[in-house]
This record gives sequence, C-alpha cells and structure tokens, in this order.
Amino acid sequence: MGIDIASLKFFAAAGVQVNQEWQLIVQPKPFDNDYDSLPIFLHWLQQNHIKPDNAIICMEATGVYNEVLAHFLVANGYPLAIQPPLEVKRAFKPVGHKTDPVDSQQIAEYAYRFFDELRLWIPREQILEQIKTLLATREQFCMQKTAHMNALKALQRKYVRTPLAEKLHEDTINHLKSDITAIEREIERLIDQDPNHRQLIGLMMSIPGVGFLLAAHLLVTFQSCPQPYDPRSLAAFIGICPYQKQSGTSVRGAATSRHYGPPGLRRLLYLAAMSVRTHHPYFRNYFVRKVQQGKPKKLVINNIANKLLRIICAVLRTQTPFIFGYRSVHPQLLNLKQPLTLS
Repeated sequence: MGIDIASLKFFAAAGVQVNQEWQLIVQPKPFDNDYDSLPIFLHWLQQNHIKPDNAIICMEATGVYNEVLAHFLVANGYPLAIQPPLEVKRAFKPVGHKTDPVDSQQIAEYAYRFFDELRLWIPREQILEQIKTLLATREQFCMQKTAHMNALKALQRKYVRTPLAEKLHEDTINHLKSDITAIEREIERLIDQDPNHRQLIGLMMSIPGVGFLLAAHLLVTFQSCPQPYDPRSLAAFIGICPYQKQSGTSVRGAATSRHYGPPGLRRLLYLAAMSVRTHHPYFRNYFVRKVQQGKPKKLVINNIANKLLRIICAVLRTQTPFIFGYRSVHPQLLNLKQPLTLS
C-alpha cells in the first residue's frame, strides 16, 4: 500500500503481484489527516482485507504531517516503511499527471519494486523524541541570538544611535540566553530519567572533545542510524564520509562527503575536532604531520572528526570509558612464552 501525505488529507492505494507484475487493486481514496479519521481509515483497511500479516504500507517522509498516522499504523501492528521523497521520485519517469492519487499509486508500486530495500520504521522512544525536539529548538534559538547580536553590534557602530532599538535587541538576547539555559536543563533532566541513556552520555563525555550537546545529538542519532555503533555507517549517515568522484578520463574530482544527514550534529563534530586539534597532544601532532605532508587543513579536520567517531563507537561497544594513552595489544602477543625482543 502507498500513502501520499499532505497537511489536510492523505490518499491511500494498494496493489498486489499478478503474474510477476504489479497491479493496482484498491483505487486511491482520500482521508482527512487528523485523529478523527484514523478509525475510519482502519475500518477501510479491514474492509479491503488489508491486514498486518498480508501487507506493508509505504509513505514518504513529510516531517510532522505523517507522524500521527505513522504511530497509529505501527500501534495497530502494520509494518510501515517511510522513504525519502527523492528516492521515490527517481524511481519513475517524469511523465504523466502529478496528483495526490497518482502519487499514492506510485508509492505503492515503489514499495513493490523495492521491497527488499525497504527498512521498516520504528518509532523513537518518547524521551529521545522530546530530546530531539529540544535540541532543534535550542539550535533555532541560538541562530536567533546570533542574528540579534550581529544586529546590535551594527547599531552600536552607527553615528546616530537609537537607544530603544539597542535595548530591545539586548532584552531579546538576554531572554534567548535564559531560554537556551532552560532547554539544556530540561535535556539533562530527561536523560537522568533513563539510567541507560545517562550511562551512554557519561561514556561519550569521557572522550576528549565530546561535550554534553554532542553526546545528546549522538544519542538521538543512534536510533535512526541502521548500524549505530559502526563508525563507517555512522559517518556516512552523518555526512562526513568522503566519497571518490571519478568517471572515465574526464571526471577527476576530489573526494568529498555528500553532506546528507543532520547538520547540527555535523557542526558539533567539526567543533569537537577543532577543539582536540588545539588541546589534545595526539590530535595536534596528527594535524601538524598531515599538514606538513601537504594535506588540506579541512580534510585533516574531517579525518579527526572520523577518528572521534571511531573512538565513540569503540567506547560504546565495550562499555568502557576512554583511557588516555591506551594502546591495544595483539591477542597473539599475550600467548608468547618468551618476551618479544627486537633483533
């Protein structure tokens, strides 16, 4: 089944496999996108013999528009896949009508054609959902605070001063600072409610450069990443994994990341990499050595961010706090009867 979501309505259509081909069997039908229409939609599913054990429902990621319906379907046992809209769009040629009923049919066909690539959606824990919302709100307030500070600085440099305008900017800045502090305290309170989350935050904060905000962002991201404790998968999900760009003899671009993923987390990782580059001896020596070898500074900083991710994943997998100066030993060396000597 495919569902096309809009702010006020959604269209649902369903199809099956007939002679190795997809065929539409349930014509698109509109429903109101609100709480009152959900029981009506569930009754319609049952009338058309669409049950949790014989169907999979697919919809596009549309932010808050599909949240209520997604939670409702999962609560009733239906397997649900939420796909990026760009992936669905690229699966079809840009010909024919572009309407909500047609989109619902295409989403259903997409689910049939790429069934083996669908990843079932799992609702995020309530605490993590609240933390995610608070982190997003904090980031918005920080951007507003920066904008007001820049505006205030510009007003203070004017020849003709306007005290009222400057005071309003100062009051807004102080109010935003107070709100940001309240948000951070609420995030700490939510994390303290769950011993497991509190332990993960403590393990991550034992690593140099990892502060509370970065650890909180990672805690929320782990549930969305397919392989949360795999550093390569996590780096690709965040958007700091460099990919080669080569084709034939003419295309020879430098390796670069695709910049997909959460920008707030990517920015915090960059700041953490800058911090350890300045204050941590190992990363400082690594940065100087790579720059002397001719590597671009931005590339080296990105490498340091990837190194931090590997350390974070290792600490969480082993459930062991970071140990400064730790050196791993090959297991075979522990079985040697004679001490290892250099000849």
